Amino acid sequence: MALFIGRRTELSLLTKRIDHIKRAGTGLSVAIRGRRQVGKSRLVQELCDRSGLPYLYYTAVKGASVTESTTQFLTDLTESALPNDPALLPGTPPAGGWGDMLRLLAGTLPDQPCIVVLDEVPWLTEQDDTFDGQLQVVWDRLLSLRPVLLLLLGSDLHMMQRLTAYDRPFYGRADNLVLGPLNLAETATATGLTGSDAIDAHLITGGLPGILLRWPSGTGADDYLRDECTDPASPLFTVPEQSLASEFPNPDTARRVLETIGGDARTFANIASTAGSRDGTIPSGTLSPLMRQLTDDKQALTADQPLSTKSGKPALYRVADSNLRLYLAILRDVHNLTQRGRPDAGYTLFQNRWTSWRGRAVEPLIRTSLEQAAINGSLPWPEAHAVGGWWNRQFNPEIDLVGADRTPVAAHIYFCGSLKWLGTAFDTRDLHTLQEGARQIPGFDASHTGLIVVTRSGAALPTDVVDVIWGPDDVVGAWRT
Repeated sequence: MALFIGRRTELSLLTKRIDHIKRAGTGLSVAIRGRRQVGKSRLVQELCDRSGLPYLYYTAVKGASVTESTTQFLTDLTESALPNDPALLPGTPPAGGWGDMLRLLAGTLPDQPCIVVLDEVPWLTEQDDTFDGQLQVVWDRLLSLRPVLLLLLGSDLHMMQRLTAYDRPFYGRADNLVLGPLNLAETATATGLTGSDAIDAHLITGGLPGILLRWPSGTGADDYLRDECTDPASPLFTVPEQSLASEFPNPDTARRVLETIGGDARTFANIASTAGSRDGTIPSGTLSPLMRQLTDDKQALTADQPLSTKSGKPALYRVADSNLRLYLAILRDVHNLTQRGRPDAGYTLFQNRWTSWRGRAVEPLIRTSLEQAAINGSLPWPEAHAVGGWWNRQFNPEIDLVGADRTPVAAHIYFCGSLKWLGTAFDTRDLHTLQEGARQIPGFDASHTGLIVVTRSGAALPTDVVDVIWGPDDVVGAWRT
């Protein structure tokens, strides 16, 4: 069994539900959604192994027919530890499709607590548009009355959200668990790295276990990348490539927009222009709903708003997954060179682009780390529940860090700060730029608003001119509390 790292919170939440079905003798259902390679299947398998309960783990196959799927489900059920007497199961699935198959499942469940896992549920709903309705009926009448934990997994975030939406049959019947990437401290543990090396690893992998578990322990980013550039089948390339292929199988406008943002077009106007075709820019009437879909439904993009006590524009868009963002900006070109038998040229290309890309890509990671530190009480401003940035329409100035009570329009600004993730120390010139820029932020008060500096290479400043100075170890440490 592969090494299992992190996920203590998620395991605890699921274990509480097992404890409930043991006490109550009735069933519970949880819908678990998360992007591909984020570790949904691995988490659930770990839960099954640790629980010691009999379980059935079924994984749907995309494009399979209902007959093929129910046949495989029956095989998995027969070979599992669930049936009291497998010999009593039929040799072929019921003719009534998934409805009858789920009823058969309910009839074979043991009297003791057990677990049933349906992985890639969206593919079941694709092959049978009545699946969630059938599931609702069998759950209400049979399954929920038995001590079973039903886990519904899926990588299509929008379809998994729809599964339990208010206008769908299974509404109100399943708890929702969103599984994100491993956090920064878990990445550090998985790679055996510390400080800035761990942060580099997190930016490169996106915290995805499917990539992290192939990272040799203690190997720095440079050595890891040099080695991966010799392997065209490396998960560093194939994981984001497969993610693109599954979410955007056709090179349509949505994919062009995503690729444009991955190439560092950040504003709506730049995206419309850069992702346009020979016919010109993408019309606002087309791009606006598409951006909402990519942001809200597919959650492939994140829209950052300037944070202050007044609403501001423009929003800045970025690819939510830093591994996919790196692939679109750099690794896709590296992969092309590797496939052509030029790994050295690919590694050189990576080195040439990496530093400038990292300087901007680290911003959201630093912001979430500061939010985590505020929650943990390790910052002087525990009320700073939201950390973002601030900019005006001219992007002059552009302040990296703003800590406030809420987002995007705050009632109180607690701190402003600067992020310098280069090979030189943060000095008095950088401090002057921060102080001058901070004064333009609506809600900034020089007598009450604190100053923070986050730097990769230390700070050369007089004492007490800023309230907090963070280095790479502090960024990682925010996730260890």
